Amino acid sequence: MKHISISFPGVKALTDVDFQTTAGTAHALIGANGAGKSTLMKILSGAYIHYEGEIWIDGSKADIRSPKEAKDLGIQIVYQEVDTALIPNLTVGENIMLDRTVHDMGKRHLIRWKELHREAESILSRMNIRVPVKKLISELTLAEKQMVLIARAVSKQCRILVLDEPTAPLSHSETDQLFKLVRKLKQDGVGIIFISHRLPELYEICDDITIMRDGLLVKSDRIANIDQPKVVEYMLGSKMDQQFPHIDRDIGPARLEVKGMHDPGKINGVDLYLRQGEIVGLAGLVGAGKTELCRAVFGASGTSTGEMILDGKKLRIRSPHDAVRHGIALVPEERRREGVFVEEPVSVNLTAAVLSRFSKWGSWLSFGREKQAAREMIESLGIKTPSERARVRNLSGGNQQKVAIGKWLLADADVYIFDEPTKGVDVGAKRDIFKLVAELAKRGKCVLYATSELPEIVGITDRVYVMYDGRITKELTTRSTNEEELLLYCTGGGLT
Repeated sequence: MKHISISFPGVKALTDVDFQTTAGTAHALIGANGAGKSTLMKILSGAYIHYEGEIWIDGSKADIRSPKEAKDLGIQIVYQEVDTALIPNLTVGENIMLDRTVHDMGKRHLIRWKELHREAESILSRMNIRVPVKKLISELTLAEKQMVLIARAVSKQCRILVLDEPTAPLSHSETDQLFKLVRKLKQDGVGIIFISHRLPELYEICDDITIMRDGLLVKSDRIANIDQPKVVEYMLGSKMDQQFPHIDRDIGPARLEVKGMHDPGKINGVDLYLRQGEIVGLAGLVGAGKTELCRAVFGASGTSTGEMILDGKKLRIRSPHDAVRHGIALVPEERRREGVFVEEPVSVNLTAAVLSRFSKWGSWLSFGREKQAAREMIESLGIKTPSERARVRNLSGGNQQKVAIGKWLLADADVYIFDEPTKGVDVGAKRDIFKLVAELAKRGKCVLYATSELPEIVGITDRVYVMYDGRITKELTTRSTNEEELLLYCTGGGLT
């Protein structure tokens, strides 16, 4: 890719960027959120066509102006937000074979369903993915959806495979499985472009690295030639300060108690409590039940039962509306599907939870006051956006997450639940999120911080519950534990 530039209303996303990769290698493409890496790959995959510059493949100039043209050249991309790329009411097999089915429908009107599912099953078997081909996508876990997307990408002749944050929803074992697949694809001559914010993974699987910042190429080299601290420095443009903030806090009495929380097939008899000014970690691997517990506490399950007490008062929470009314906020794991309105402006998202504050007589919305509040929150959180009128879908992942958090800061809740808040977020934005969480606790809020990232548990929490197979299996004081012990309990070890 030579001299690639592209602009969107109010922002220059890429400026004169060069990028190249080689067949049979894995190439890390990294940068802070908003650096332009995903935009560059969307140009390569035909999603953005109004770019300047040239694309060359095997010495021949390629004019890629649609996703189909990119796929015909063997370029496949697996996006980070899996739910936007899969059709939930179709089966696994139908989603894997979707591109081929659509193409074949132009030639014939009959689909051989048994043959379709048999071929999809063969693809999954070669990849060692154990997901029933006739299961609906809507019934899969986030990790299973990710693997289905990768299976679809390699179901056709694939020469260049772009993986955008592929390990974000995966467990350690699933990540190992993905890496085995990547190594096999490399042996088969496929060029892998690997976008990730998890630096240790890049050093494990990648051969080369390209670092971007503010729409510019800042460094490209063999990955072995650059150590991790230097990579972070290139990403941020300066040396990174201490990642986890140390903010003095006074931890008070218990405010929220959860007793006997059940959700059939998901969580079983969970008890926990949160104290004023305390950050409580909820640690566990993918599938342990963390997300399900967060949703149950927020009233978003629909099938959960249990008792919740806030400040000595028993709560009756049957919906998220009830939870918000009682001062409970949730920043969900799947931010694009559940945390923000992607097609709406930043201002609408930031004020969505507190519209009554900007309305007169309960019906007339004061757009001026709404705009002012949104601008203040944008400045406070350092959200990178051309203006408060920009659509959230055009923001980077880290800035979308800041918007998802910002709306609850305006709401001024008593209990904040964060479910994998740093998934798909760069090191700079992570630091900002950690500071936000610590500041909330300093203000006396209760914080439940659910994550599979054990360094974050050790770095930011005061106390931690470990989940395994839908249960709380251990409660620990963070300062008296470490990542190794947490991982032991997260994997079911040490249990009697």
